Amino acid sequence: MNKIKLKSYFAALGIVAAGFSANAQTPAKLIDPANMDLTVKPGDDFYNYASGNWIKNNPVPAKETRWGSFNELRDFNSTAVRGLVEEASADQSAPAGSVKKRVGDFYAAAMDSLTIEKLGYSPIKADLEKIKQIKTVAGVLDQIAYMRTSGIGGPLFGFSVGQDRKNATKYLPQLGQGGTTLPDRDYYLKDDNRSVAIRNAYSTYMTTLFSLTGSSAADAAKKAATVLALETKLAAAQMSRLEMRDPYKTYNKFTVAAFKATTPNINWTEMLTKFKVAGQDTLLVSAPAFFTSVDGLLKSVPVADWKTYLEWNLLKGAASNLSSPFVNASFVFNQAQTGQKVQTPRWQRMSSLTDGTIGELLGQLYVAKYFKPEAKARMNELISNLRKAFEIRIKGLDWMSDVTKEKALAKLNAFVPKIGYPDKWKNYDGLVINKGTYFQNLRNAGAWGYKEMIDQLGKPVDRTRFGMTPPTVNAYYSPTMNEIVFPAGILQFPFFDPKADDAVNYGGIGAVIGHEMSHGFDDSGSQYDKDGNLRNWWTDEDKSKFDAKTKALGEQFDAYTVLDTIHVIGKLTMGENIGDLGGLNAAYTAFKLTKQGQSNEKIDGFTPDQRFFLSWAQVWRGNILPESAAQLIKTDPHSPGPYRTIGAPVNMDAWYQAFDVKPGDKLYKKPEDRIRMW
Repeated sequence: MNKIKLKSYFAALGIVAAGFSANAQTPAKLIDPANMDLTVKPGDDFYNYASGNWIKNNPVPAKETRWGSFNELRDFNSTAVRGLVEEASADQSAPAGSVKKRVGDFYAAAMDSLTIEKLGYSPIKADLEKIKQIKTVAGVLDQIAYMRTSGIGGPLFGFSVGQDRKNATKYLPQLGQGGTTLPDRDYYLKDDNRSVAIRNAYSTYMTTLFSLTGSSAADAAKKAATVLALETKLAAAQMSRLEMRDPYKTYNKFTVAAFKATTPNINWTEMLTKFKVAGQDTLLVSAPAFFTSVDGLLKSVPVADWKTYLEWNLLKGAASNLSSPFVNASFVFNQAQTGQKVQTPRWQRMSSLTDGTIGELLGQLYVAKYFKPEAKARMNELISNLRKAFEIRIKGLDWMSDVTKEKALAKLNAFVPKIGYPDKWKNYDGLVINKGTYFQNLRNAGAWGYKEMIDQLGKPVDRTRFGMTPPTVNAYYSPTMNEIVFPAGILQFPFFDPKADDAVNYGGIGAVIGHEMSHGFDDSGSQYDKDGNLRNWWTDEDKSKFDAKTKALGEQFDAYTVLDTIHVIGKLTMGENIGDLGGLNAAYTAFKLTKQGQSNEKIDGFTPDQRFFLSWAQVWRGNILPESAAQLIKTDPHSPGPYRTIGAPVNMDAWYQAFDVKPGDKLYKKPEDRIRMW
């Protein structure tokens, strides 16, 4: 899917895909033996047993970096969305200002490649000239504020408006570390072959873009070296991904005056004014030490180098939206990181961009055509059943005291579910979209989005918002909102089918619902109370027992390898692994409350319990390019598909019984070693 900026506290299901058409024809067999490798013992390799033939028959297409159930959904939905945006752009009768007219104009401008090619890099020439005029550090900071507020990027550090995690009823300005381009700080700081190769590709990319905008070959190479050196210093100042998972470590509240005293070269009172923030005397800062380092760099690094850095930030933000030499250079750099063979077709990229930019306009068209009311009704029923199952499981925990159980149940009962799309649509009032000005449309949208964010300050927290667009195949939990959210796009097979038997739905969407509920009780989410505040509600003894269980789960996933030598990082993926373990257990408990769950009647040769676990497994089947696999191990808080397939089931007695898994089988864990958490 197009990159959506979610707040860092969102815990999402972890799917890189868009939605799936509700008009899709249900497969003849929801659990199809033709997709399985029945020569493999499920107790030895459940992943290939469940999906081996599908994996063999579905290599990664040239335009993709991985291919699995989600990508199939994305491709189907891309076609659905394409139909919507093409129909909208071709409709000459759509009234000015209507949803259809605005969606159509945005997409038409994005597809007007003839105009885009003629313009070259002229859409950013004035901005490049503005950067050249900078003479002082104050000018550097002014430019950073200008770029952020005018929708052309956010250099050097992160800035947002979000809930105060210790008082979730209020919005606060928030500052975070940033300033780098590569996917993780390790790519700057480590000298393994892959990191060096990525840095070299990055240098080539920068040199190319600087050359395309008029620098000589020598000057372009020098500029690239300057940027890499500066970003390496910024990377060294950043906290690691593992450190950033600690919600207390990243909660640092300052008065503006107190924070200003830690950064003599940045006057935050003035900076916030330039950021169009008024009437705020308090800030949340996730990484104060990073800003201390930035303050030192503003003093020690020459202004000329900062100008080069700002020029680069402008270039990299604009490149994929300029003429083909810039787009192609961006793809070559992406190719070096991910292994993708050919570029995604323009129509698909622009459909996705439309969704990512004006998703609640496009979403209105999508929902009207593809989202069925019966899907929402069935989801409400499933969520209700999962909530009952989770309650049963909490009450039955043998490791948790009654005192903590009472608080856990209160939090569970306070969960707010959101299904499909928002009750109140965002209509982007004031956003100017013109059929002939693609780049300006993007800039307008960036500036509009920034203003919308700033306008939240001083207002009550809006609990009606969705953090994902309706066509998205994903789901998330927000601890500060204490909500579980399921966009319309995920309510399709293999997750969900209103005609499917309960085993398939509970092993699919039921486990997704349980997964998001479990995020409220994972190693991070469990530190928030029922009202969304970062506050301890555990007894010391119960917290110690829970920590021991998370340690064991981390060790289980640490033992899994990718590409023979690269290990899954159990601490990085902890929250998602707890989500899977808790979610699948809750879904199974809910399934056993159904008529099918209490029967032994086979369908297509499989028992109800077997179908439940096979439904779970087929959600995670897929292939991935080695370059992408290596990158995601560093950057993705979700474990790879093969280990999501087996990670939870090997801890569930029901899975052993369903597939007659015995001692001596490769996946066998002794009953006393099985991790029983939620």
